[in-house]
Amino acid sequence: MNAKTPLTTMLVMALAAAFPLVAMAQDAAQNMDMNGMHMPIFESSSGHLQHKPKAKASSTAKAGGNHGMDMSTMQGVSAPFAARSSDYSDGYGYGPMPGMEMPDNPVIAMLLLDRLEYVHARDGGNGVAIDGEAWYGKNFNKLWLKFEGEHADGQLQDLRAEALWSHAIATYWNTQLGVRHDFGVGPERTWAAFGIEGLAPWWFQTEATLYVGPSGRTAARVSVEYEGRLTQRLILQPELEANAYGKNDPRRGIGSGLSDARAGLRLRYEIRREFAPYVGVEWLQRFAQTADFARAQGQSAGDLRWVVGFRIWY
Repeated sequence: MNAKTPLTTMLVMALAAAFPLVAMAQDAAQNMDMNGMHMPIFESSSGHLQHKPKAKASSTAKAGGNHGMDMSTMQGVSAPFAARSSDYSDGYGYGPMPGMEMPDNPVIAMLLLDRLEYVHARDGGNGVAIDGEAWYGKNFNKLWLKFEGEHADGQLQDLRAEALWSHAIATYWNTQLGVRHDFGVGPERTWAAFGIEGLAPWWFQTEATLYVGPSGRTAARVSVEYEGRLTQRLILQPELEANAYGKNDPRRGIGSGLSDARAGLRLRYEIRREFAPYVGVEWLQRFAQTADFARAQGQSAGDLRWVVGFRIWY
């Protein structure tokens, strides 16, 4: 077509191209059944295309199925007998999945031997030391057992054993209430224990416990330790512990006030998470009357000790 084509000829060609499109739209509308109402197309006297609804609705529209739409009529076929059910379950019922249970408050138990070591003291007092704990219970309440002691010179020098009821009061903190019993050189002692244990800011594992015994005896113990992970298997563990007593106990070699403090540094290698050998060094310092009792028995107030041992948990 060029610029010299008459305008009348162009109009006739456009109308001839439009007539097939109108016929296709009319055929499609006549085959459509929306909401059960046939809507044929007719031409009004004004020349515009209009829809004339059919008076009678289909049975699907009356029943309200598929929101009033007869899908089988639109698709031209009926649904197969074995069609998938509307809940997509294929006949499977709901039930537990073995091995996939996720209880929110399970019963848990653990035994941790944090230190099981051979001790070589500078003054020649070699021995074996142990420090561990075990617990059993649920998230908020547990039975907690703690023990720490040392065997040297062919006899049990000291052993602290505690049975505590632990209750969670915050995300990382527990209160602990129970009893403590001391074994070893001298008469045995029993105490009521009131303490708190948890994870302080910057991941310091912290314990603080107050003890009350018969005859007006009181004691306090504070312990702080940190695990510095040098690699995935190599861990450096510094630790600090201090003990104080309200009155002298000469038969057990204990003086009032700040009695003793122990600072240790251990480097362990986790062959497995549950088993890790370690080496370390520890400084034990006795104070005031406790230091005097130690000197009277031929011991020094301060003692540097080398340790080698294992950390095990189950």
